[in-house]
Amino acid sequence: MGNSEGAAADFLRFLEAGRNYSPNTIKGYGRDIRQFIVFNKGIEADSGRIRKYIEALSLKKTSKNSIARKIAALRGFYRFLVRRKTAGFNPFSGILTPKRDKRLPDFLTEKETDVLLSAASGADFISLRDRAMLELVYSTGIRVNELVTLNLKNIDFINEEIKVLGKGNKERVIPAGTAALDILRAYVKELRKAGDPGPLFINKRGGRLTTRFVELMIKKYAAAAGIVKKVTPHTLRHSFATHLLDRGADLRSVQELLGHANLSTTQIYTHLSIQKLKKEYNNAHPRAKKQG
Repeated sequence: MGNSEGAAADFLRFLEAGRNYSPNTIKGYGRDIRQFIVFNKGIEADSGRIRKYIEALSLKKTSKNSIARKIAALRGFYRFLVRRKTAGFNPFSGILTPKRDKRLPDFLTEKETDVLLSAASGADFISLRDRAMLELVYSTGIRVNELVTLNLKNIDFINEEIKVLGKGNKERVIPAGTAALDILRAYVKELRKAGDPGPLFINKRGGRLTTRFVELMIKKYAAAAGIVKKVTPHTLRHSFATHLLDRGADLRSVQELLGHANLSTTQIYTHLSIQKLKKEYNNAHPRAKKQG
C-alpha cells in the first residue's frame, strides 16, 4: 500500500507542476485515487475489479457525475503509471464512462449581479482589490484559478484585454469591460505604491491570493448583499455566459471567451434562462396569450 500511496502522490505532483489543474480538482483526484486503492487493496487492477468498484459506488447511490469524475481521475492516474513503466497497461482505458446528468449551473440575474458588485464599496486597498476581482470575473468569465494566477503584466489597459492561462496551459486573450478596467486602474494605482509585486491580486503580506480566499470573499459579499442563493466564483462565470447569450451573443463566441474545448460544454447555457424562453414563446406563438 505504501508504494501505491507514493505513486498517487507522484501523480498529484505531476498535475500540480505542469497540467494547470485547479487545487480543488487535484484534491478531488487524490481522494478518488486513494478510495480506489483502498477498495482494490493496491494498484494492480483488472476490468473485473473495476466493475465491482463501480457497482459498489452505484449501491452507495453515488451520482453518475461523481462516478464519471472518478473514472477520469483513475484513467489519468494509470496513464501516468504506464508512461513511467510502473504499470504494463491502463485497466481503465476500455472502461465506459457513465453519461453525466446534465445539471444546470446556478447563475445570478442582472439585478442580483449589480447588487453583489456594489457590496464591495470603499476606496481603501482591500475594498478596491475585492471589487476589482468581482468585476473582472463577471466582465470576463474567467475561472477562479485563472483569476488568482493573473500577474500585473497580463492586464493590457491600452487594448482593454487580459491574457489568461487556462486549462491545459492554453493561453487566451479576453476583452475586458469598461467597469472592470476602471476599478482595476484604481486598484493597480494603489498596488504600485508598494512596487510591482508580480501577482495582480495579493493579500496584506504581499502574497498571491488562493482560490479558497476568493471563494470565501465572494460568499461574504453575497451575504452582505442579501443574496440568499449560494454564490461562488463559478456562479459569476455562469452569470457572465448566461447574460451574454440572453442579450444575443453568438454561442461560439461565448465558447471562446469561456475557454471551453468543446461547444457542447457551452451549450448548457442555452437552457438556462426560463424568463427568456417565456418571452420568446409569448412573442412568437399565436396562441400563447389569452384570447380577448
